[in-house]
Amino acid sequence: MESAAKRAKVDYFPSVGRIQYEGPENTNPLAFKYYNADEVIMGKPMREWCRFSVAWWHTFNGQMGTDPFSNTKTHLRPWDRGGSLETYLERVDVAFEFFQKLGVDYYCFHDLDVAPQGDSLEEFQKNLDVVTDKLLRKQQETGIKLLWGTQNLFSNNRYKDGAATAPEFDAFAYGCAQTKKMLDVGKKLGAANHIFWGGREGFMTPLNTKVRDDMDHMAAFLRMAVDYKKKIGFDAQFCVEPKPREPMAHQYDYDAQTVIGFLHSYGLEKEFKLNIEPNHTTLAGHDYEHDLRMASACGMLGSIDCNAGQPYLGWDTDEFPSDPRKALLSMLIVVQQGGIAPGGNNFDCKLRRESTDIEDMFLAHIGGMDCIARGLRGAAKLVQEGLMQKVLDARYISWEEHPLAKKVAAGKARLEEVAEYAQQTKDPAMKSGKQEYLEQLLNRYI
Repeated sequence: MESAAKRAKVDYFPSVGRIQYEGPENTNPLAFKYYNADEVIMGKPMREWCRFSVAWWHTFNGQMGTDPFSNTKTHLRPWDRGGSLETYLERVDVAFEFFQKLGVDYYCFHDLDVAPQGDSLEEFQKNLDVVTDKLLRKQQETGIKLLWGTQNLFSNNRYKDGAATAPEFDAFAYGCAQTKKMLDVGKKLGAANHIFWGGREGFMTPLNTKVRDDMDHMAAFLRMAVDYKKKIGFDAQFCVEPKPREPMAHQYDYDAQTVIGFLHSYGLEKEFKLNIEPNHTTLAGHDYEHDLRMASACGMLGSIDCNAGQPYLGWDTDEFPSDPRKALLSMLIVVQQGGIAPGGNNFDCKLRRESTDIEDMFLAHIGGMDCIARGLRGAAKLVQEGLMQKVLDARYISWEEHPLAKKVAAGKARLEEVAEYAQQTKDPAMKSGKQEYLEQLLNRYI
């Protein structure tokens, strides 16, 4: 069954050693300039602030180098020799060598990423057992952990209309079966989180859709998953990942506030947080870090798929982060909430189709890790210097000092007493919001 793994150990990346931190002045593309894993910043090592993870589906699932206009892959890897179980098992060796040389502590996967589907659900789940047995051994050997697992309920034809929101109950039931299995796998591998991304939970047209029924069914699906997690004693954080559209014209998990409202509507807000992907956020018409900010403000930022997209393209391009200003704004939110654990920064990113060298796998991840680490360094300095916070505190000072304002904030004021106060008070003084100053101040920390 596993002859490839039993043969003499293979070095799949012989030209690349363990990636080291060499400082911001170094010109070695295979070295970190900003990410120094064990350096302590504001009481935590950088590895704990960042909690970097590699996405299996963009790096090891055998479909790399394709795009919406070509299904012919350009990333040709010597370890990809078809869709056999043997190939999937060998990819485990490849992946863990990559993780160790890159120096990441976590990885993520969908069920379909790591095991062949076979001819039936039963065969697929048996294949998953074989591969996850090996994943568990590699975790134990290396100390690398599973940040999160999830179920792919969007690729198979049975899910053409969705899974949790499918009009056909049998498709819903298959989705439940895959989810149950992945919750079992998550417990087996000690996953810190479990992600729910409803890739086709929405509609192409409302003309053939019972919208309220769909949302009720999706809530029932999530509630059953919560119940099963508790039944098996799986101690992981559940997260929903918002996305406005693609592949559907409208998805029910449109953006952070939509998901938060949905969870509150169905009494699920204590069971779930959000996994925010900034590329999805920009597809919703928001700034890159907007959903991170809104989720964090509501105490519901659970994890991050730290990628980027092209604002002038209408699809999810999943690029590695390379904008230090966006990284600064994102990591500022993480620093202000005290960290991202048990979540992390997962590189839901893929090499461009034109980037065909095996070395590019390292170059892209190194660049993304450095970009986020640079953002962390700037965010920590910004918080420690306190110049921005001073402006914010001054702008909201009346809510801290005025007795009636504090009463309102505590939920103890009456509308009529606030109205009476207004009748006895002059119009509020005009005070500057200092937007231009703050926008330029931010550049100090990039």
